[in-house]
Amino acid sequence: MDKPFLHRRAQGAAIEAAARMHLASEGLREVSANANYRFGELDLVMLEGDGATATLVFIEVRYRRNIRFGGGAASVDASKRRKIVHAAQAFLATHPRYGQMACRFDVVEAEGDPGAPRMRWLRDAFRADDC
Repeated sequence: MDKPFLHRRAQGAAIEAAARMHLASEGLREVSANANYRFGELDLVMLEGDGATATLVFIEVRYRRNIRFGGGAASVDASKRRKIVHAAQAFLATHPRYGQMACRFDVVEAEGDPGAPRMRWLRDAFRADDC
């Protein structure tokens, strides 16, 4: 692997870790990270709430050094949303204990300095039936 790829990969991991910490500070609990399936990847899967009111949240983390060409959420197009929904379906099929829970798709936009990115959490950024 070339060095720029390794740098981008390490930077991406650091930004996802920052997003995970941000969401944890808002009360979410981690279930999984970087769950890979042949048709897509789930950056983060977290739980919000407890008991019967708990929601399983599938989170796409998008980083932009600057938002001159649009924020991270704008880059989650219909094709990307379909991949995330398919990966979420695969996740639920392999983790049946979450099968009856309410689910939601969120996006975390990270921008600026990758060492200390500014985070913007977009709850319910899209719906599975929008894809």
